[in-house]
Amino acid sequence: MTRRRFRIPLLAVVVLLLAAGCGDSKESGSSGETLRIGYSAWPGWFPLAVAEEQGLFEKAGLKVELTYFVDYVASLDALVAGKVDVNAQTLNDTMLGVAAGSDQRIVVVNDNSTGNDAIICDSKITSIKDLEGKKIAAEAGVVDHFLLLQGLAKEGLDESDIEFSGLKTDAAAAAFAGGQFDCVGVFAPFTLQALERQGSKVLFSSAEFPGVIPDHLVAIADAATKRPADMQKLVDAWYATLDYIKANPDDARKIMAKKADLSTEDYASFEKGTTLFTAEQAAAAFADRAGDASSLPEMARRINPFLVSSGLAEKEADLSKLFMPAFTAAYISAKK
Repeated sequence: MTRRRFRIPLLAVVVLLLAAGCGDSKESGSSGETLRIGYSAWPGWFPLAVAEEQGLFEKAGLKVELTYFVDYVASLDALVAGKVDVNAQTLNDTMLGVAAGSDQRIVVVNDNSTGNDAIICDSKITSIKDLEGKKIAAEAGVVDHFLLLQGLAKEGLDESDIEFSGLKTDAAAAAFAGGQFDCVGVFAPFTLQALERQGSKVLFSSAEFPGVIPDHLVAIADAATKRPADMQKLVDAWYATLDYIKANPDDARKIMAKKADLSTEDYASFEKGTTLFTAEQAAAAFADRAGDASSLPEMARRINPFLVSSGLAEKEADLSKLFMPAFTAAYISAKK
């Protein structure tokens, strides 16, 4: 599982990739066109496998080509290049792409991480204040790095108060399990590997920072603006899938666990750590509420300076066209 690892694509490369892909993305608004969707390993995105197996895209009147990426970064690149029309990705990664010159739009709010991202520490550390001066590893720039900074700030600390090492998530989990660090920031399923260290425990997780780590279906601008009928059917199919999962939890879990290459028991252990949003919750998340971390525009404003200060982006992302709540609003209206 390689979810949520990001790095800056060179702007020149982004421009070339966009140019190479624009011919494929300029399709009509007709629902007869194929919508190419990419996704990777995260509990909030495995419902797409359920939609595919149960034919829920077709029932919504949408022809889909669904691609599963073992490498999450490859899925981000595919969206930029126009090789997929829609991709499943985090708010952080979407903003990083926008900051680098890719025109992307968020059309579906999938979920919030509510525990599946965690800061795991040795038994000697019992509070966030104890992190001062300690050796902590996480993948630089990923959401778990961002989560670590949120926890530090809560106690008046920042990254300069710790010994931070940037390692890829799998390597960070292994190094912590082997005793090389005092703490580690990782996401599921690497949380299981980190917790193999005797006496280790979750110091804090995304459950204590609601709204900080949201996940989405993101469309390249051509698809979002020139194919509104398909975007609406995608949103309709997504919520039909959540309805199916609610009505058939055991069958749905088997499908998702198989796609994740996990046992159904292991997959079930991650379910509480990812909160799938209802349409009403998604609509509320799209709304702009200053100071409220559950508001996507507010969280985006907080993430922007992080991307720049961490060296991931040269400039802040333009948020003016990023969010497209109209499709979710139309779904809710139609249900009524």
